[in-house]
Amino acid sequence: MSYLNMLAFGVYPFIALAVFFIGAWIRYDREPYTWKTASSQMLESKQLRKGSLPFHVGILGIFFGHLVGLLMPKPVWHILGVSNEAKQWLAIIAGGIFGLICLYGLAILINRRMNNVRVRATSTRMDILLLWLLLAQLVLGLISIYYSVNHVVHGAEGEKAGVMLMLMTWAQNIVTLDPVEAVAAISNPQIEWVFKLHVFLGMTIFLVFPFTRLVHMFSAPVQYLTRQHQVVRKKFAR
Repeated sequence: MSYLNMLAFGVYPFIALAVFFIGAWIRYDREPYTWKTASSQMLESKQLRKGSLPFHVGILGIFFGHLVGLLMPKPVWHILGVSNEAKQWLAIIAGGIFGLICLYGLAILINRRMNNVRVRATSTRMDILLLWLLLAQLVLGLISIYYSVNHVVHGAEGEKAGVMLMLMTWAQNIVTLDPVEAVAAISNPQIEWVFKLHVFLGMTIFLVFPFTRLVHMFSAPVQYLTRQHQVVRKKFAR
């Protein structure tokens, strides 16, 4: 186990997650008026509508797919009757579909942010950096699908989903605060560079999260689903 692996995959994730939670809490407490999407819809709406919906559909699908796929314990999958190979194919297909949807929307949003004069003038450096970080992470994820398919199709029996299981072990040991076991899992030579870079960049997105407009994810108006209906009556002229 090299010191570089321990630093990148055993120490850095805890730093990123600490900044993620503490930084978001401090920003919400001390700078509540910056807790917003900072929408530029008034400056340009056509491209925003075209790119925003597929981007959000794609990124939410990817987020919850990773959340369930990485953190759900392996025994639960076996109880549900889902084999390791079937789970791998599910991740490949669902990840590919949502990844392409997200890529389509993100490409439109980046083009809008970079090439629309008015939108670019109101953009911060963090706005632009965030878009490129998300694009790099998304491209890495789509590239990793090629390697995942190769594992399932050409892997030895019993090892077809080996890399996926090692990444699950890494994520679950990070959550349970066991960096030694986490690093031992992700240091396996079977895990290609693209997966390691994907993990590292994912942690970097957690690190910068409190300093971006992504914080609005915590303020989704879910209360609208349970509030009482608003009564609207027409006023008829006599």
